[in-house]
Amino acid sequence: MDIFGKTIDCGVNLEPVIDTDECIVFKMTSESGSGNMVVRKVFDGAFIMHSDINMKECISGFRVQDDAEMLSIDHCREGRMEFKDKQGSFSYLQEQEVRIDTRRNHSGTAFFPLSRYRGISIGFETERAEHTLKNIFGGFSVDISTLKEKFCSRDVPYIMKEDYIEHLFSELYFVPKKIKKDYYKIKTLELILYLDALQPYTAKEKHMYFFKEQIEKVKAIEEKITSDLQVHYNISELAEMYDMSVTSMKDCFKEVFGDTVYSYLKRYKMNKAAALLIDSVKMPITEISGLVGYENASKFSSAFKSVMGQTPMEYRKTYHQNGSVLTNRSSTDDGTVL
Repeated sequence: MDIFGKTIDCGVNLEPVIDTDECIVFKMTSESGSGNMVVRKVFDGAFIMHSDINMKECISGFRVQDDAEMLSIDHCREGRMEFKDKQGSFSYLQEQEVRIDTRRNHSGTAFFPLSRYRGISIGFETERAEHTLKNIFGGFSVDISTLKEKFCSRDVPYIMKEDYIEHLFSELYFVPKKIKKDYYKIKTLELILYLDALQPYTAKEKHMYFFKEQIEKVKAIEEKITSDLQVHYNISELAEMYDMSVTSMKDCFKEVFGDTVYSYLKRYKMNKAAALLIDSVKMPITEISGLVGYENASKFSSAFKSVMGQTPMEYRKTYHQNGSVLTNRSSTDDGTVL
C-alpha cells in the first residue's frame, strides 16, 4: 500500500510485519522494549497512525525529504514522549495533549520517560494533501500550508490541551472496522477545519522547555533512584548531588516524567512489585516488600493498594485466575492482532 509516497523515509528500524490493502503494521524494537504502529491511508496525501510503544528509547530514522513539506498532528492517550527542537531544547507530549509540527526534527533518539506511549498521529504530505482537498473534496476551504505556518512558524512544536480536539481524537481509538475508511476521512476533515478556525493561544508560551544539560541530569537522577530500590534519597541530597537547585530539579523532573520524584518512585516500585508477584509465584510478599525498599510489609501493602487498586495478595490471586487469558496474544490499539 502506498501511504507515504516518496517524500517520507521511515528509516531502517521500522519493519513492516503486515501489509494489506487496509493498513501497514510496522514493528520497532530496541534493547529497552518494542512497539508497533498501524498506518492507514485516509486520502491521497494524508494518513492516520496508531502507535503502541513499550520501550524507554530507540533510534528513529524517520525523515522528510529536503524538498518536501509535512504537517503532523499527534495526540497522546497514555504515557509521554520527548521531543528535541531545532534550538536544542526539549519538550514533552503528555496525556490528553496535542502536538503540531513539521517533522523536521524527528530523527535521532526517541525517548519515552515512562517506557510507555500510546497515541494517534494524523499526517499530511502538504503538496499531495492540498491537491486532494482542492480537486476531490470540491475545493475544501482549509489550506495545509496555511495551517503549518499558523502553528509552526517558529519551527518548534506547538503543544496544547484543548477539550474539543481531545474529544475528537478520543473517538478515533476504537472504530468499527466496517466504517473505518469513511470515518477517518470525516474526522480528519473535521480536525483541520477546527484547527483552521482556532487561534493559537498563550498556553503555548507557558509550556515548559528545558535544555540538554538539565534533561540529562534528571534522567540520571531517575536512573539512580530506580537502580537500587532499597536505597533511599531525599530531594536535597539529589539536588546537591547533581548540582541543581531543588526548585529546578523538581520542575524539570515533573516535566520529563510527569510526576514528582517521590510519587514517580512510588509508582515505579509498585509496578516492579507487581511484576515480581506475577513472575515469582513462590516468593513471599514480605520478601518482595523488602526488594522494593519497604521494611514494613503493612506499609508496603497500603502503598501497593493505593497504586494498583488491590492488595499484593489480591493482585497475585486475581492475575493467576485471569491473567493467563490476557497474555495469550498481542494486539494493536485499534484491534489489529499481531
